Amino acid sequence: MILIGERINGMFKDIRKAIQARNSGSIEDWARKQAEAGAHYLDISTGPTVPAEEQPEVLRWMVETAQGVVDLPCCLDSVNPDTIRAGLAVHRGKAIINSTSADQERMDVLLPLAAEYQAAIIGLAMNEQGVPKDANDRLALAMEIVANADAHGLSTADLYIDPLVLPVNVAQEHVVEVLETLRQVKLLASPPPLTVVGLSNVSQRCPDRPLINRTFLVMAMACGLDAAILDVNDEPLVDAAATAGILLNREVYCDSYLKVFRKR
Repeated sequence: MILIGERINGMFKDIRKAIQARNSGSIEDWARKQAEAGAHYLDISTGPTVPAEEQPEVLRWMVETAQGVVDLPCCLDSVNPDTIRAGLAVHRGKAIINSTSADQERMDVLLPLAAEYQAAIIGLAMNEQGVPKDANDRLALAMEIVANADAHGLSTADLYIDPLVLPVNVAQEHVVEVLETLRQVKLLASPPPLTVVGLSNVSQRCPDRPLINRTFLVMAMACGLDAAILDVNDEPLVDAAATAGILLNREVYCDSYLKVFRKR
């Protein structure tokens, strides 16, 4: 299970303040804490409040700051291709681009960018019409992304499909469709694309968010989920991921499997 730490994002108040002041302290602190908690990648986003013309410089600074204190690759999160390029230009190791939709215009820009920098990329099962309600429509869009990735020479081993889970309190019927999409995505190509979700989305504005997140993560792993953007500092959440890996026979059992999971 690939854990992508969600915390270095301008949507969080402390990171937003750090960006505004160009104060590296909070970014360095969260990079270290997430690495110690077992993150494999750091999701890095300027957030929506940074003016568009400043975003490339800000993301570049955030990537350099985070990778200055931990040896982890980053998942570069922006809707602006110029911002993504700026982050890729200074990134060390294999990055993940977060993300392209199934809109042809965005795929034609971002898939070549991934190929140029030998990065992986997340493909969202949505287009200009929004997020589909059922699994079949999500899978059709995922297939478009798979086909376009292949046309640009990207291996499906470097492609993550995100079926887009919505908050359960407003789109409860979508959750089971996401789980079905996760099952069937693996049939789209050989080797199959990887799968990822933004886990915290499922519980937005709900009470008992940690419980909802943990439960959905285990259910999604049972349906084939490979990666999640999540709060890696939620210890019970990471413990649930580790335990699900054992029960799904993805990992070899040992009595210290929780510690082993984090070290990996």
